[in-house]
Amino acid sequence: MIRYALYCADGHEFEAWFRNSEDFDVQKERGLVECPSCGSFEVSKQLMAPSVRTSRKTDTTASGAPDFETLARQVQAHIRSNFDYVGENFANEARAIHKGEAAERLIYGETTSEEREQLSEEGVPCAPLPEPFTPTPPKKAN
Repeated sequence: MIRYALYCADGHEFEAWFRNSEDFDVQKERGLVECPSCGSFEVSKQLMAPSVRTSRKTDTTASGAPDFETLARQVQAHIRSNFDYVGENFANEARAIHKGEAAERLIYGETTSEEREQLSEEGVPCAPLPEPFTPTPPKKAN
């Protein structure tokens, strides 16, 4: 995994993790890298120094950076507040939004690996959320 310091066209700075150095370019090209502050897709990497580990333990939270659990809770809260939960209908909703048959909005939900592959082949931008960042689905109304 590699962590990049990023910024959007509006100057918002944030960090994101990618599987490897090519992953950022692929995700950006597919429209999957978005500023969490304003939703802009005009995102670029900041100049960064490499992170070098030493034998000494360091407390990353002492530097002011949030710990991983806090970051995961913040991402979950952002998704719950800004995305519509569409449950198992994710593939159909994503496809309809992509084709202009449904109002454009941010969504999250469940899909099978086969449905994800079909969406990818159709050019519909989507990506699975890593488990720590996946919000608990809203409770169904009785």
